[in-house]
Amino acid sequence: MAERQGQTAPDAVLTRIGQVVMLHHAGDREEARHRFLDLWAEIGEHGDPLHRCTLAHYLADTQDEPADELAWDLRALTAAEEAGTGALAVRAFYPSLHLNLADVYDRLGRGDAARSHLRWAREAAAALPDDRYGQGVRAAIGRLASRLGGGGGGMRTPPRQRP
Repeated sequence: MAERQGQTAPDAVLTRIGQVVMLHHAGDREEARHRFLDLWAEIGEHGDPLHRCTLAHYLADTQDEPADELAWDLRALTAAEEAGTGALAVRAFYPSLHLNLADVYDRLGRGDAARSHLRWAREAAAALPDDRYGQGVRAAIGRLASRLGGGGGGMRTPPRQRP
């Protein structure tokens, strides 16, 4: 990000993603999905990894089918890995990325993959600060762990948490 007089300039793409997230949270899932897809077309498969990670992470939430959700969650994880763990903004995504993958794998009946990603989510969450976001992610991990411990499968309400 560019710096001006000691202040970080806003990232226009992340701002646009945030605006669509607000639209989604306001209840217009279909329109949010279309706008996210338009942004994805602009950014492209080889665009900035932080932008792709963020966009795919949120785009997964707008999918109707778990298989489509999984594809976007995997794109988000791939982009995060491309950005590298040195990128602070991306590191904060890892607990939620793995949590979302654990959830969707559970809903797809893939318990082993769900438990692996849940373990990775828990490990990544250890680095989160003890703030509202960190507490929320840890609570969501606990809820999913309880469901997986109780037989897993069939979870209909994903424990989505976003940075």
